[in-house]
Amino acid sequence: MKTLLKIFLYFLFSSIFTWWFVASSPLYISNQQMLLSTGVAGGKWGLQILMAFLFLKEKKWVYIKHLAGVCLIGSFILLPFVVLNKLKIMEDHNGVFFLGSLIAAVIAMLYYAYKSVKISDISIHWWYLWILCLFIAVSLQLTLVFHVIVF
Repeated sequence: MKTLLKIFLYFLFSSIFTWWFVASSPLYISNQQMLLSTGVAGGKWGLQILMAFLFLKEKKWVYIKHLAGVCLIGSFILLPFVVLNKLKIMEDHNGVFFLGSLIAAVIAMLYYAYKSVKISDISIHWWYLWILCLFIAVSLQLTLVFHVIVF
């Protein structure tokens, strides 16, 4: 029960921190775009949890707990952007700081996702799956949310 509560709280706080980040960014032009963006991000984590339930059996809760920690770390790294944006400290460089925050979060999550696979004592393929999901999520963000890549 303690593990389930920890998982719930990690994902809850991660969702709150990520929403603050998205809501603070000048790059989003509508609520629909913000919801789509957070939905894509959340979907990545949801897919990982679903895969753990389907394939990890007895190790699923250990992995999901560590995965929730990875999610929280990534979202926590986004908070300086929120604070500095609210204080209007980075106003002239908002877009660059937004992108830099995302890059820092992704680098940290790459490292901690790898560590979570090792700690959970599961195949390294789970880390590769995490990277694949990240690639798909970033591609969806660039195509569906920001229309940077148009087919």
